[in-house]
Amino acid sequence: MANGGDPGFFLGMMARRRVQERRAAGDNGQQKGGGTLFNIFPKMVIPMIIYAIIAYITTATGGTEAFVGNAETAGMLRENLFTIDMVRGGKWGLSTGDLLLLIGLVFLFIEMVKAAGSGTATIMNHALSMLVFVIALAMFLLLPLFATSTFFLLMMMALLDTLAGFVVTIVAARRDLAVAG
Repeated sequence: MANGGDPGFFLGMMARRRVQERRAAGDNGQQKGGGTLFNIFPKMVIPMIIYAIIAYITTATGGTEAFVGNAETAGMLRENLFTIDMVRGGKWGLSTGDLLLLIGLVFLFIEMVKAAGSGTATIMNHALSMLVFVIALAMFLLLPLFATSTFFLLMMMALLDTLAGFVVTIVAARRDLAVAG
């Protein structure tokens, strides 16, 4: 500063004043998970819905073997969407099932990032995620179109989302209690 004052001192004073103003207003600065629909909606249901749409459309037009395939032919789930030539001469193909798993991993990451809250919306999200897993398990066990490795892995992602969400929420709540108490 031009008058010889320490800028860090003034920034610290300003930050302290903001914290005091928040506390006076009843906000302790902790995020509790917000009640928006984005926070409540379980994202792992999206790849499962995409799987179901592809399964039923393919089955309606060509039967079960058109989706899953048989010993001689690859079904829609195993069919390569595209193939890329690799540097050493190999070929890498991305199938429909692989793409669904990639989409599932992206949504699992989103769920993990927002699982750290301990508010009502976060708890609702975990409950709905558990419901998604239970429905997926029932579909895997009872419906032949869903008895595939791709759907099994999507179902396991939903289970991981549920378990990790509960664990992260419990740890965050314990931390909040330790700080407050």
